[in-house]
Amino acid sequence: MGLDLCENLRILTVDEEAKKLGIFVAYTYAWTSERRRFDQYPFEEEVKKLVEYLKSRYTLETLKNDPVARAYRDFFWRIGIDPTKTRPSSEALVRRALKDSFPRIDPVVDAGNIASAYTLVPIGMYDMDRAKPPLKIMISRGGEVFKPIGGKEIVLERSIPILVDSNGTVMHIYPHRDSVETMVRDTTTQILIVAAGVPNVDTNLVKKAAQLTAELLESIGWNWCKRVEVA
Repeated sequence: MGLDLCENLRILTVDEEAKKLGIFVAYTYAWTSERRRFDQYPFEEEVKKLVEYLKSRYTLETLKNDPVARAYRDFFWRIGIDPTKTRPSSEALVRRALKDSFPRIDPVVDAGNIASAYTLVPIGMYDMDRAKPPLKIMISRGGEVFKPIGGKEIVLERSIPILVDSNGTVMHIYPHRDSVETMVRDTTTQILIVAAGVPNVDTNLVKKAAQLTAELLESIGWNWCKRVEVA
């Protein structure tokens, strides 16, 4: 089911304008023939270990000084977002863990959240039955329509970094908001995992975030390409 896409995994590019902002991504593909149903939440022990690890490393006061957290905050400022009001998703997850309220949404989505909290790298997961490759990270020209998860439809202004598919669907505003059109559902069986890189974040860490997500999915019965591409 997913082997053809694994053979041709280079389906995502970053255009030159986006590269000028220091944007890069690490990504891989995961799939399953059938979504498993669990009598008990499969990542309970993993979340417990995660929270213990994060509490041993950070406090709510020191988290913002972590070099990786700082890099994403700096990038938010650069693209016109105040990170003290709209926090990078990875930092927000760690803050929740430090408050003992790490989210348990769905095991598939949570695999990305766990990997993101460990690495402080934002993770996007996209239903590839609802997106048409190839995909591109580009700078908005203005007028594109974005349908965010949990929000109203937005007509975008110019100069916003976005992920789009070949149909022009805006899948993501980089690196913090996903579209309802390509979000992971409980019926999703094919996923593109995208780890979001910004300036001053090591490429290997971003690759590790994508790989960890895939390995967590593998632990609950998914397959993946066993390699991570960088764009």
